[in-house]
Order: sequence, then structure tokens, then C-alpha cells
Amino acid sequence: MIRIPLRPLAKVLMAREDGRDPDLVEAHETVRRQSAVILSAKDQSRRRILLLLISIMIAFSAIGIKMFSLASLSVASPGHAQKISDSANSRQKITDRNGGVLATNIKTFSLYVHPQELIDGERAAKDLQLIFPEQSSEKLLKLFSGSRKFAWIKKSISPEQMQMVKNLGEPGLKFGSREIRLYPNGRFAAHILGGTTFGDQGVNEAETNIVGEAGIERTFDNYLSKSENKALALSIDIPVQSIIEKVLENGIHVMNAKGGSAILMDANNGQVLALASLPDFDPNFRPRAPIKGDPSDSPLFNRAAQGLYELGSTLKIFAAAQALDQNLASVDTIINIKGPLSLGRFRVTDHHYLGKELSMSDVIVKSSNIGTARIAGMIGGSQQKNFFKKFGLLDVTGVELPEASRAIPQFPKRWSKVSSATISYGHGISITPLHLASAYCAIVNGGRRVIPTLIKSNEGRASSSIISHETSLELQKILKDVVKKGTAKSANLIDYEIGGKTGTAEKVNFDKPGYIKDKVITTFVAAFPISQPEYVLVVTLDEPEDWSTDKPERTAGWTAVPVATEIVRRIAPVLGIKPGYMPTDKPLVSASANFPLEEE
Repeated sequence: MIRIPLRPLAKVLMAREDGRDPDLVEAHETVRRQSAVILSAKDQSRRRILLLLISIMIAFSAIGIKMFSLASLSVASPGHAQKISDSANSRQKITDRNGGVLATNIKTFSLYVHPQELIDGERAAKDLQLIFPEQSSEKLLKLFSGSRKFAWIKKSISPEQMQMVKNLGEPGLKFGSREIRLYPNGRFAAHILGGTTFGDQGVNEAETNIVGEAGIERTFDNYLSKSENKALALSIDIPVQSIIEKVLENGIHVMNAKGGSAILMDANNGQVLALASLPDFDPNFRPRAPIKGDPSDSPLFNRAAQGLYELGSTLKIFAAAQALDQNLASVDTIINIKGPLSLGRFRVTDHHYLGKELSMSDVIVKSSNIGTARIAGMIGGSQQKNFFKKFGLLDVTGVELPEASRAIPQFPKRWSKVSSATISYGHGISITPLHLASAYCAIVNGGRRVIPTLIKSNEGRASSSIISHETSLELQKILKDVVKKGTAKSANLIDYEIGGKTGTAEKVNFDKPGYIKDKVITTFVAAFPISQPEYVLVVTLDEPEDWSTDKPERTAGWTAVPVATEIVRRIAPVLGIKPGYMPTDKPLVSASANFPLEEE
């Protein structure tokens, strides 16, 4: 670097020659140098200001671009954000066939604690017990005093309780946003809906999934948990289901029964319009499943779709159906019913003396065990088994309930001659009332097999023909005669024509071989209006006893038939069925009348 002196010798000498003061040379040089420094500083300041302006412009441009980006997403963003935040909790509604809400979600909050953040754990425990009396302050204090970092206090709290907890001012008490499943109709259709519970819950899971625990909620858990899907529409009808539940409940009380079930099915497509099992429960407060004892003693047990029973004489119609369809006999074929009928060491008898012979039609109308067993003998065991299988009586029903998938019909491994005889009149084979309902649909709808369903959209499913239309018409007449002059005469309503079949069977003793004395399952299957069947109703009572007479009456004609008849009388107008009259040679009777009947 070259240093330039303030008093350059050349300039000093020139100043002296010109007569100027040499000191001015130094002053001029100093001014020049200071001006250069000032100009340099100004240039540097300008550059810095320019750089700052450019930086500010870039920053504001970035902010502007971001704001524009967010603004451009402002319409879709809330919905998208809602889906993200609710994806863990959102669950679709369940409705009946007409859109009535059966299950929905409501927003609520959970209460949990971070013990290490509590200011005064002892005071917090006492205050929480005042808000939640079911909580023990000692247990809460023990919870707060442990080494854990997270603990649940309440899985669901009301808005009022939430505010009371907030007023405590404890930073360690936390709230998790969640939804709970609400069944606005309480116990209504409990065994269909099933119920829900919360999924796995841990330290980082204050917001927890709702998962199906039983019933439709469990079967369609994946569908219901996806918020983009539509509400799940069931085939059941709220008014019809409500009527059936109330009448069944009253019937169980009047008949002193342990429990009962009722199923109403569309005979043409298998849609279940109502399914009731009593005793029941409130899915809002679903009880725990029993770990011991008889499962059927629990209100969780679905008698309609899960309970396997010997359903007695209701199965006799299938012997007639097979004999007619295979041209082995006609309705007028005379059957020898002299008894007892000996099959090896086994003897078949009738409950009452019915004479020496009956037409095949009257064998079913008067419910002769001997006559039905002889028809089964005409058919043969292997053919009978194949026929039952065509009706779905040897497999699970296929209805959309997880409980039903475990209800596998029970029947002998070896379908012997004796088995064929007893099975023909409903003993030695255990099925659910739902099996019976779907099989009777095929009996009365022209011979088409239907698969029971609880989903409205399944009404158009294809069905296969398993008996001829002509056979179905003959069977309709037989079922009509059962009500007109047979074992179900108390179902002979003035306003609505019913056809059906009764069944009374002793309960199987599962503790030891044999049956329980004086403990029966009674069943009545009704098809209506029988001149053009649209619906099949199955009513089953567990251990009924009608004490309206001098001695307890336990047969289906005394117990199940009046209950089923009252159901038909009440639901027929709701279903839009116009009243009709059944021609009869005898005075018609009230549905509530009780009188001695010829019973199976």
C-alpha cells in the first residue's frame, strides 16, 4: 500500500514558487481525504439500505405468497381439517329403513391426569370425589402418588362436570376431546345394534376410536368408522319393532315365561323388519358378558338369532312340503297314524288320540307325530337331510350379526331312521328362530329360498327356487287350516287372515342326557295375509306357563299363539295390510281367548 503524505514536497515547492502558503496544501489534502471517506461511507450506507429493502421485500413477498396459498384453501381447509381431527372419533349413523336414527355420535370430553403436574394432589383427589361421587378419593390419591405420567379418571364427562373440573384450577387435570356413541331409543333393538366400546387407550390416546363390540356395530365396524360413507340403513322398521317389543314383553309377563323372542321377516326378500329378544339391555350402558353360567341367562344373549332350540312341531310342515314336491303323496293321501310307532327300541306317540288314519293335510293340521314320522319314512333319511339343507336349516343363517355366525344348527352326525323320524317333528335337531323364519318364507312365498338380512339395500338379492309354486300354494292352505281348525285356533282373527304352525318342545338338559320335565320352548310361526303371504312372524317363549286355568298350560296354543296374534293385530295396520275375513264354519274367537286345544 502506497502512503501519500499530507504535505507532498512537489506541491509545497509549487506553492512557494507561486507565493501561496504551503500550509494550505496540507489543509486541501486533509479536506480531500475526509470527503473521500464521507463519500465512501454514503455509498456503503446506500448499499446497506438497498440490501435491507430487498430483504424486506423478499420477506413480505414470502408472507404474501403464504397468505395467498392459505387464502386459496380457505373453503376446503375447514372440512379437511375436520376430517383429520375427527378421523379417530367420527362414526356414521345407523338408521331404520325410513331414516329414523338408531345410533349416532355426540361430542364429549374425557378427563385424565398428568400426576407430575399436579400442584396439590391430595386436594385434587378430594375435590374430584365431590364432582364424581362414584370415585374414591383414596384411590385417586394413590393414582396421583404413583410414578406414572398418565392416568384416566373418566372416559366421558358432561359439559357441566368439565366446567367444575376447570374451576379447580389444577394444571395436571387434562381434557381429551372425543365422541361417544349414543342410542337415543335406549333399549330399543338392543340385540340388533349390539353396542360399542372405546379402542385401545394409552398414554398418548386421550382421543380414542369408537369400535363395534357386538351386533351390527361390530359387523359393520369398518364401514361405520369411515366418515366419507353414508349412514347405514337397516331393514327394520321403528314403529313395527316397537310394537313387537312391547307386546312380547307383556306376553312374557302374562305367560310367566323366562324370556322370549320375536322375528318379523318379509317373506319375499328375507328382510328383517323386527327382531326382538327379551330380556334385553341398554346399549348405552352395555353390561359385561358373563364368564360363567348359562349364557342364555344373560340379557346379552340373542334368543332370536343365537339361541339354538328344538322347535318341535313347527318342523312338520317340511315333511309335507317334501312329500308333495317329490310327488310321494298328495294332501288327500291317507296316512296310518295307529300307534305307537315302533322304531327299534324307540316308540313314537301322539299327545292325544287322533284316530287311526288322517289325510296328509290333517296330519299337519292336527299335529300328529306318528303321521309325520310315517311321511318321513316315505322320504328317507338322506333325502330328508338334503331337503333340510336346501332350506338353510343345517347351516348358519348368514344374517349380519356376529352372534348368529356362532349359531350352527345341531343335528345327529348319523342321520338314522330314528333320527329321520324324530327330526320330522322337530326333535333331535336344534336351530334358531331365525332359521325357522327364513325357511317358512320359502314355504309360503312360492318356494323361493331367502337369506335373512338386516340391511335395507339387500332387498333385491337373487333367490333360488327350492320347491314348486304349486307345492307352496298347497302348504299355504294347510297352514290356513291349522289356524282355522287345528292347534292354532286362537289365531283365527276376524280382521286379518293368518296361517301358521305351532310347536311345543321340552327343553334339552345340557347337564345330562335327556330333557327337563315341565320346561318347554313354545313357538308359533304365522304367515299373513295367508291368501297372499307377505310376512312371516315367529314368536318363541322360553318356559311359559299360563295359569289362567286350574292347572298350568304350557303348550304353544295357550302361550305363543295369543302373543303372536296380538302382534299381528297391532302391526298389520302399520304395515298397510287391509283387513280381510277368513271364511269359517265356526264362530270366530278373540285373540286373547284361552281354551283347551288339541296340541302336538
